[in-house]
Amino acid sequence: MSINCAAVDRLIDSMSFTQKVGQLNQRLLGWKSVERNAAGRLVASDELKQEIDRWGGLGTLYGLLRADPWSGQHWGNGIRPEERTEAIAVVQQTVLERGAHGIGVLLSEEAPHGHQALGGTVLPTNLGLGATFDPQGVQEAEAAVAAELAASGIHIALVSGLDIARDPRWGRCEECFGEDPLMAARMCEAIVTGMQGEHRSKVGHGGVAVVLKHLAAQGEAVGGRNGQSAVLGPHDLHEIHLPPVAAGVRAGALGFMAAYNDIDSVPCCANPWLLKDYLRDQLGFDGIVMADGLAVDRLEDMAGSIPAAGRAALLAGVDVSLWDEGFTRLEEYADDEQVVAAVDTALRRVLELKAMFGLLPEDGADTAAIAMPSADAIAQATADGREQAKRMAREAITLINDGQSAATLDDIRSVIADAQAGPVIVAGPFADDFGCFLGDYTAPLPVDEQSSVYRQLMARLGEDRVLLAAKPSDAPADQWARASTVVFVCGSTSERSYDSEFDDNGAAKAVTEYGATCGEGVDLSDIRLPWRQDDMLGEVAALTTAPIVSVAVCGRAHVLTDVLERSAVTIWAGYAGQYGPQAVADVLVDGADMSGRLPVTLPAYPAAIPVRYNDRQSAAHVYKDAAEPILRGFGYGAGSLAAVTFSEMHADTQSHPGEVLVQVTAHADDHGAAGAVNLFAHVSGGRRIPRLAMLVDSVYMDLNAGERRDIAFHVPCDRLRDVGDGQVQVTCTLDGDSTHTVTATLPGEY
Repeated sequence: MSINCAAVDRLIDSMSFTQKVGQLNQRLLGWKSVERNAAGRLVASDELKQEIDRWGGLGTLYGLLRADPWSGQHWGNGIRPEERTEAIAVVQQTVLERGAHGIGVLLSEEAPHGHQALGGTVLPTNLGLGATFDPQGVQEAEAAVAAELAASGIHIALVSGLDIARDPRWGRCEECFGEDPLMAARMCEAIVTGMQGEHRSKVGHGGVAVVLKHLAAQGEAVGGRNGQSAVLGPHDLHEIHLPPVAAGVRAGALGFMAAYNDIDSVPCCANPWLLKDYLRDQLGFDGIVMADGLAVDRLEDMAGSIPAAGRAALLAGVDVSLWDEGFTRLEEYADDEQVVAAVDTALRRVLELKAMFGLLPEDGADTAAIAMPSADAIAQATADGREQAKRMAREAITLINDGQSAATLDDIRSVIADAQAGPVIVAGPFADDFGCFLGDYTAPLPVDEQSSVYRQLMARLGEDRVLLAAKPSDAPADQWARASTVVFVCGSTSERSYDSEFDDNGAAKAVTEYGATCGEGVDLSDIRLPWRQDDMLGEVAALTTAPIVSVAVCGRAHVLTDVLERSAVTIWAGYAGQYGPQAVADVLVDGADMSGRLPVTLPAYPAAIPVRYNDRQSAAHVYKDAAEPILRGFGYGAGSLAAVTFSEMHADTQSHPGEVLVQVTAHADDHGAAGAVNLFAHVSGGRRIPRLAMLVDSVYMDLNAGERRDIAFHVPCDRLRDVGDGQVQVTCTLDGDSTHTVTATLPGEY
């Protein structure tokens, strides 16, 4: 929908200062805006009515459909899929009836890996999606999620994507696409294009506005402690943490969320350089900046008071608050010319976004004519989302160890397929667990949609063949002796229970002994597998001679050294989403290929961290007690592409000005292959200590059996050099394979 700038101007001129401030607030928790009457119908709550009356309208409403332990919403009391239309109609009609200017309310929802609502699609978390190295696949999956949101009457999707996993102690690593800025940038572009369409073409037409979070460098927090200081220089800020931001702007993102952390002592939500000079002036961003939940109020110590905190955030470039009181106190600055001007600027951005969704009254009308959700459209979009979730779960599965003992994955598959072989024992704390695959920010799924690795294998192989042993003592000794295969499901979980304790922003506050071990608020000082799982695996190995397949369900780079040593095969599954158990069974029973690659470096020791592939100095042979601190490197994957051979690699610096063109020929074996082929570069000859490696391009390919294909990598020269004099030598390596390396010299000054 086109924006009528004159109509926006008239609205702004007609509003009181209080009404203007109200449009910038997102204070009310959406699930508290409706309640059920005696007949069980949804009606507007007094809290919603009071908020509208206070401001003469409502700017943005957060989480109307959200369901999870923090909100307390579940299948017994929350808004079910078939009730979404009713809930949206109640809220919008109440806002239009009680508001002063006939303006509808923007509805924002959490969608970090699918819609966090009852019945919503659950994709793999970003760390799982990062393992696919498939931006096009992510774009299609996010488009399906956006269609579900839009069909449900939602306008804004709050989506993680900007964070880079720099320290595995940080509980929110699962929300990162990995440790590489280029892949994170491509995934952010995929999110925006999928949800908003090319050139924002779907906004208001089957798509939603994306608010990318978190801006910026939250993954750099000292010690992996959530929301704390990011201590880094401007070069690393731009090289590691800001590429996804720039990519989001290029793709047309309509929003960014300012993070909790500070960068060199300046809080992100009160950082005018970050939110104005860089984001708007340098990148040309024209959408809204939203503060993270209660982040404005957390400025009180810096600013001196809650009202001053609101003023500081507003003047730094925040347009919309989230849950805080600071923006509600902007009324106290009605005589402050700076605040008055900044409120008008932010208000214009909010109203322009509302215009895109038809939330402003048309010329001559008293109120906006807001289209209500369609139950059929919701059902169709949800079905499409489920198919995308299945596909992405399969792509996320990554083979990180094969044939450690005499048995290979192919051998184990043959044994599993042999109905006359001994029992298959599914062991480990997550053997019969579903929630471990889902990640944080997930609504409860219906019981009939829940599964586990044990239940999937039992359904395919028969309940007489598959045994469950969450603990080694759960199966008798004779069954361990007879076992043909052991599937050990280990890792971590972000699942919260409904009796968990939370901070005021929804982060985990207290975690029980066997509660969440990952996610927001669950930073760890020890990244070994929790609950002594390594010891448990040792007990299993002592009980049986059967080959062990370990399935690591992880939201961070846990230490898997013992797992690899004791397992014939190790599969890394990230948090693969609601179809994660099916994807694992597809691999083990149906012989599905594994195209995934590790999106993070796996450390070999718990204290030899952080280690990243793109560090400037190697950690090898530094620690006297941990000579080789890396267990598996970024991009490692021994799956379907392992059988592809490459030849005729060469580099061209002449044909395409401003880039290095690297070409190589790929040959598939008799089975074909799919997955990403990555190109890494090492640069020397500049004025800085070079990184050990940089991912400079990645091409996702799908080869038929026996197919031969030429692959071209396009590497922009500005990624390879800094301003200075002289020549830069670039060594390009294919997926860490030193047998496929070319060296090129960039000509001219740089």
